[in-house]
Amino acid sequence: MHTTNHTDFHKQITLAGSLIAVGIVFGDIGTSPLYTLNAVFHNRVITEVTALGCFSLIFWTLCFQTTLKYIIITLQADNKGEGGIFSLYALIRRFWGKWLIFPAMAGGAFLFADGIITPPISVASAIEGLQKVVPGINTIPIVIVILIGLFTFQQFGTQKIGKIFGPVMMVWFSFIGILGILALKDNWNVLKALNPYYGYLMLKNEAGSFWLLGGIFLCTTGAEALYSDMGHCGRNNIRVSWIFIKITLILCYAGQTAWLLNHAGQTVGDISPFYSIVPEIIYWPSLIIATLATIIASQALISGCFTLVNEAIRLDIWPRHLVLFPGKIKGQLYIPAINWLLMIGCIGMVLHFRESTKMEAAFGLSVTLTMLMSTVLINFYLHAKRVNFILVMFITTIFLCIEMSFLIANLQKIKEGGWITLVIGFILFSGMYIWWKGKQIKKKLTPLVAIEKYLDTLKKLSIDENIPKFNTNLVYLTSSATPRYIEQTVLNSILYSGTPKRADIYWFIHVNVLDEPYATRYKVDTVVKNDVYFIEFNLGFRIEPRIDYYFRHVVNNMIRDREVDISSRSEFDYQLTKMGDFRFVVMDSFLSFENDMPAWKHFIMKSFYNLRYMSVKEHVNFGLDKSNLVLEKYPLVVSPVQHPPLIRET
Repeated sequence: MHTTNHTDFHKQITLAGSLIAVGIVFGDIGTSPLYTLNAVFHNRVITEVTALGCFSLIFWTLCFQTTLKYIIITLQADNKGEGGIFSLYALIRRFWGKWLIFPAMAGGAFLFADGIITPPISVASAIEGLQKVVPGINTIPIVIVILIGLFTFQQFGTQKIGKIFGPVMMVWFSFIGILGILALKDNWNVLKALNPYYGYLMLKNEAGSFWLLGGIFLCTTGAEALYSDMGHCGRNNIRVSWIFIKITLILCYAGQTAWLLNHAGQTVGDISPFYSIVPEIIYWPSLIIATLATIIASQALISGCFTLVNEAIRLDIWPRHLVLFPGKIKGQLYIPAINWLLMIGCIGMVLHFRESTKMEAAFGLSVTLTMLMSTVLINFYLHAKRVNFILVMFITTIFLCIEMSFLIANLQKIKEGGWITLVIGFILFSGMYIWWKGKQIKKKLTPLVAIEKYLDTLKKLSIDENIPKFNTNLVYLTSSATPRYIEQTVLNSILYSGTPKRADIYWFIHVNVLDEPYATRYKVDTVVKNDVYFIEFNLGFRIEPRIDYYFRHVVNNMIRDREVDISSRSEFDYQLTKMGDFRFVVMDSFLSFENDMPAWKHFIMKSFYNLRYMSVKEHVNFGLDKSNLVLEKYPLVVSPVQHPPLIRET
């Protein structure tokens, strides 16, 4: 897809686009009324001041965090139409340097941790409504079966079933809005709590009310995922849809608050305030639609995790995994390793916490940390856009104050289960850092040399019939972005490792992953006509790098345009194609025993090579066919061992 087309799509407001936004983008935040007030009032006596104060703070949290921060400001930061914390980092790193990778990695790690807790808490909060009609029912097996079905379905893509996401979620949002109105019909006075004074009153007068912010914060979970999903339906469609979504959310929270006021002096009990306002006559339909809504919300977040990991792979901060494209929908992808890892994590959460009210401790903490990291990056984005300095600092200070308050309130839940998300986030961040640092160290130890010094040798080797021919075309993948320099290891492979590899033509291919999502461009440098060529593929970070196919396509075009000619070679008459046979050589390093590294560097490099066992092989990642592939290994020496001198005995 061309950038211009994507930009046009990004600015358009269409009914279909808005429906997709409702179905994909707002699923997470749209199911938060199922558990937010339940989390706030769990094991707490309801008072009028607390009920109105919580509703007031929920309203203003949605205004500041979701509307102002994400809908108005953050959605401006589109990277060729794509959103998400890694797209944001890719957008600003050229202005502020690569140190911003650290908040990006931290935000990405905790967003992924959020992906492990969101499906269980959403589905569990919907299914727990069964306890009203079937008292004492064990909902855990039902939740686990739904989650297994959800993750098993990922490999088939959502092309067909995805069409019903929008209509189902439209029904859901309309349903919760009407539900709120029905609950408000006798007590419209609740809407006075839209005045922020009621939130202030609660924080001032109610003992321990500050710690309720941890539960209140759950109303805005999904705002970060909202930004990540921008590429699916466009910025303006999201903004228009949010008007309807926000109204229905506020009405639903208002209706639940009216129920809380009617039960002042009591506790919430086993049934959440949401299910408590559902009329008996439509209780079963409400259970069904709530369950469908949470499944769709979970589906959207799982897809978001795939996108997140794919972008991290392209930025070289995550081990490479096999990425599949199951449907024809642009941008839809499936990563098997991540899918099953998420499923195991989600089932583990259900078995550990058992109830949705206990999961929210782990839930809020991960989202708060992600939001803090995105605030840091948005601050630098606004500076890069030359927005007024004082205005930027004012906006950043507001968001930091709000998010730090939520973070402090959530930190008290570490003992209750919040530690799990911190541990998951820390492990993921450590993995990203080790991969990123290991890549940097490896790159420094793989020197580039001027190819000019070797051109005469390569030309001479190409026509030396005393050496058996290795292949007509010999192709190497190189990290060098210029045809003037090639890795020493590559030249060693051709000339010095055993019998020299004689070929008619030597091709060096560099794959450059761009910050834009869907680019498919290439350029060719003729180093020596009919002997040495350099091809650079410029691919978007969401494009599958099928280098085997792309290479053959490029070479056939060059033969057609007479940029390369191998027809004079002796074996040409016997070969099936005009380009002759070709072979890719992929160089792979291993950590040499001849290393004497400091403890910290030793830990980084050992961990880096261990992570490589978990990643997909280079030839699989680049779509290279095994039938024309050679894998070569070479030792990597980081810090050479200083051997004592050997003394010969006589």
